[in-house]
Amino acid sequence: MKEPTAVDRATQVDSARPSGSRHWWILAVLSLTQLLLVLDSTVMNVALPSVQADLGFSSADRQWVVTAYALVFGGTLLAGGRLSDMLGRKRMLLLATTGFTLASVLGGLANGFVMLVIARALQGFFGALLAPATLSLMATTFIDSTTRGKAFGVFGAVSSSGSAIGLLLGGALTEFVDWRWCLLVNVVVGAMVLAAASALVPAQAAASPRPRLDLPGMVTSVLGVLALVYGCSAAERDGWTSPVTLGTLAAGVLLLGLFVWIQTRVSQPLLPMRVVRDRNRGGAYLMVAIAGVGMFGVFLFLAYHLQQVLGFSALMTGAAFLPMVVSMVVMAIVTGSVLLPRTGPRAVVVGGFLLTALGTSLFTGLTVHSGYASGILPGLLIAGAGFGLIFGPAMNLATDRVGPADAGAASAMVNAGQQVGAAIGTALLNTIAVSATSSYLADHPETPDAAAQASVDGNTVAFWVTVAVFALGALACGLLVRPGRQLGTEDGDATLTAAI
Repeated sequence: MKEPTAVDRATQVDSARPSGSRHWWILAVLSLTQLLLVLDSTVMNVALPSVQADLGFSSADRQWVVTAYALVFGGTLLAGGRLSDMLGRKRMLLLATTGFTLASVLGGLANGFVMLVIARALQGFFGALLAPATLSLMATTFIDSTTRGKAFGVFGAVSSSGSAIGLLLGGALTEFVDWRWCLLVNVVVGAMVLAAASALVPAQAAASPRPRLDLPGMVTSVLGVLALVYGCSAAERDGWTSPVTLGTLAAGVLLLGLFVWIQTRVSQPLLPMRVVRDRNRGGAYLMVAIAGVGMFGVFLFLAYHLQQVLGFSALMTGAAFLPMVVSMVVMAIVTGSVLLPRTGPRAVVVGGFLLTALGTSLFTGLTVHSGYASGILPGLLIAGAGFGLIFGPAMNLATDRVGPADAGAASAMVNAGQQVGAAIGTALLNTIAVSATSSYLADHPETPDAAAQASVDGNTVAFWVTVAVFALGALACGLLVRPGRQLGTEDGDATLTAAI
């Protein structure tokens, strides 16, 4: 039998691409899949006290309910992206959704700490398979400039707002039902995704006729990212100068350096260097990572302020973020349909980083007496609009004009950048805030308001550092991303050209 050529494979992909209104049904399926993933990154956070009381594990062990997911998810993302290219994206979407749903059932029925942590690790593994398949399906389905901006605007809105929605959902389920439904709710969403994806998402042939798995690359990437994420978690717990932190971070950097060296010397690399060498795509990965650092800083320290200073419950804290979610969604949709076609991604994303910096700077004026409406709401709306400007265009740019054989790898890099950025941001900013809080308590006499004032002081320092992070994002985007309006093509020719 004649082996299919690159042109044949590109034609297969192109012929499988849907047209007309079916595009938007597929967008709904992929957005729901993304929501399933993003919700799970935060939905368990507010439920942890209830989980701990029910299963009876120590406070020292509590972090592993969250860390087990983050470690495995971050560590296996690049391998998941390559497997998506090798096995076919729809097949991987269905397989990973099934695994993720079953892992959620295991966690929801957990009878002890070990069973719950195993379930969370399995969720992280299947999530790492699902995330690149979802984003690469977005990249290969929406290729023309007319639909691509709108589609990625909606997808970016879901991605950027899902974490805040997860806080609200987790608080509501824990308070009114049971913490187990924070995991079991995935069964309902997963079943919807499986049914809709089976019917609506077209099958796509594997990008390579004779795929080879880059085992050295897979091992070094998994261990390298895992060490990096774990090192950040250790820094949050033990400090940046502890032997565990320094050792794991150094090991992560060395392993990732070895990974890059391997990728330049194998015939079918896990991450082809042509994906990251492109100036626009490299800039997009950096933007997603920087936005991840700052976004989790905003969420983390606002949640601290709402609960520790204003006395909000977990549910009220989640509800307090809803205006930010609305602002994100509205701005993301406007960006994809109106702004991006007229100005191009560079101007939009630079503006987004500047808006998030402005909104976050308003939080530095908070005091122990600041109310929600006057002290927090304006910054939430402005920062939310900024995030809406960033994520859709950045994801669009990160997967723009990528050949079919590289779509999974390019998509995995987006998720890896966001995951590593979130891990670094949470550890770095939390360390800074704790240090500032301790310094305030050491320098001021004990008063009834001392603890609250110290918390505000620590949060203020962390917010200023977050402002600097967003300013760095604006500078990086302005320097790296090329000017220009068009993303995608008016027809399918770019896919064929990339394959050839």
